Amino acid sequence: MSADMSIVEAAVMEAHCAAAKATREFLAKHGDRDCCGFAWTTTYEKGTSKLVRELKKYGFSKSYGGGYQLWNPSKSYTQSISALEAGADAAAKVLTARLGVKFYSGSRMD
Repeated sequence: MSADMSIVEAAVMEAHCAAAKATREFLAKHGDRDCCGFAWTTTYEKGTSKLVRELKKYGFSKSYGGGYQLWNPSKSYTQSISALEAGADAAAKVLTARLGVKFYSGSRMD
């Protein structure tokens, strides 16, 4: 991660857009079906890192299971776990590519 933290905001906004698009496309193709659930994007970088301090400004918060998470990066109101997972996957890919550290998607049924 470079010392220039200005890229973090742009990366998070791009991740939100990619997540929203992936979720919309999933819903258009498959409909609002499947189990109800939640999805998120996680990084396991140290909480004291410059990156995580910056990510917290854009909605990431400490996870009980470790790491720092952004819940529902697509900001969709659907309850379809599969649609939300599609968005979380897209966000994780964008954040990994733009910020140079690994991000993961996760989900659970409600």
